[in-house]
Amino acid sequence: AGERGGCIIVDSTRKGKRFPDSMAKTIPIWCCVLNRAIQRHRLRAINQGSGLNSETSAVVPNGDAEEYSGSSNWDSSVHLPVWVLETEKNAIEGHIEEWADLFESCGADIHSLALGLQKPLRPLWISQNTRIWLNEVPDHQLWDFTPIILVSASASGAVATQRTASEFSWRYIPGAGDDEESWARGLTPTLFWKHSYDLLDGGPDLCNQLVADIVEKDRVYRAQRGEHSPQVIVKHVKCSRHGLEPYTGDHTIIAQPMNSNPSTIAPANTQYSNGGHVVFWIGTSNLAVGSTMQDGLADMDCILNCDSTSRLPPSSSEDSYLELPIVGSKDERFSLLNNLPKAVSFAKKNLIARRKMLLCCQNGEDISICVALAIITRLFSDTGCFDCGESFMRRDVTKLEMRKRLVFICKYAVNARPSRGNLRQVYGFLCNEKEQLPC
Repeated sequence: AGERGGCIIVDSTRKGKRFPDSMAKTIPIWCCVLNRAIQRHRLRAINQGSGLNSETSAVVPNGDAEEYSGSSNWDSSVHLPVWVLETEKNAIEGHIEEWADLFESCGADIHSLALGLQKPLRPLWISQNTRIWLNEVPDHQLWDFTPIILVSASASGAVATQRTASEFSWRYIPGAGDDEESWARGLTPTLFWKHSYDLLDGGPDLCNQLVADIVEKDRVYRAQRGEHSPQVIVKHVKCSRHGLEPYTGDHTIIAQPMNSNPSTIAPANTQYSNGGHVVFWIGTSNLAVGSTMQDGLADMDCILNCDSTSRLPPSSSEDSYLELPIVGSKDERFSLLNNLPKAVSFAKKNLIARRKMLLCCQNGEDISICVALAIITRLFSDTGCFDCGESFMRRDVTKLEMRKRLVFICKYAVNARPSRGNLRQVYGFLCNEKEQLPC
């Protein structure tokens, strides 16, 4: 939104509602919390020292401290739609400061956010009943805010549900859009937009066949060019129990403690890619996360395969390869929880031997991220260094501590999308581990 001057978010909701709660409350709350955090960050930058340094000048546009020191120039108030009751609005406003504190405490990179966002975020609502006179809409550069345009695709209650003669209908199914792997049939956003006109012109009856043809042609195209067989370049990174020793070769990885100030240290060169598939190194932990949908992983010292559908590599010793057929929480409620003890034990043994380890699942975005979260919380200190779990014995297991470590992982694995059900299982595992420790 900061780079392009705004963004559009599309969602839908059940019959009888014009906007989903995500647009009426959740997104407006997040806009306010982000604005409040940026405002605090800018005020701290202005108040540090007697004058403006280079960092403050970057955060405060044109170095104009007086312009941004007043609350009237940076809107951090709550903007909710008119149909939200005043009592509910007051209740939300009463929690904003608390939520802004929580946001800051989890280690979010507010400095980068302040650099990229020169105007506060503000939601706008558009439905099928909205009437807009385009000649009266000013250019977005003239607005004093960054618009977050919330578009509801839902029809109003008076409009009858559209139906087709085929097996498909336009009936809304709650949550159906959340799990694209269950309905997208291998279609990616890039492929969709590349063939959007063909897909839309084909209609519901031809949709599945068109998608199958597009996905297969793309698979053959990539296979012919070796894009599914990248050579993963690995640089060894040492991390002793007494300090961090980052490798300083061609691909330097910067050590960043989990409780450090994100404005002073930023991740660098944490991914290796050759043809679309990526391996993300998590700081100096010797842990990497990736997808099993790629080849060329033999350069790793050891692999923890969390994909229930993949078998790789065929020739590996028990010390360097562990296969845990973990499935998502929607398929099996405690699959991750039951396998985490083996995963952490395998990781501990290999990290003691200073081996570089890849954690992989089918998409590299959910289960492998949750396994990495469990390993880092259980076996690493607050400074991001392996200590065999000594720090874990001394600290309490809280959701805030887990959230900090998840934010730390997401700074490197930028495609991370852990599901709520799997995160709950990680928290349950850590609580069980804490209970089993001697007093």
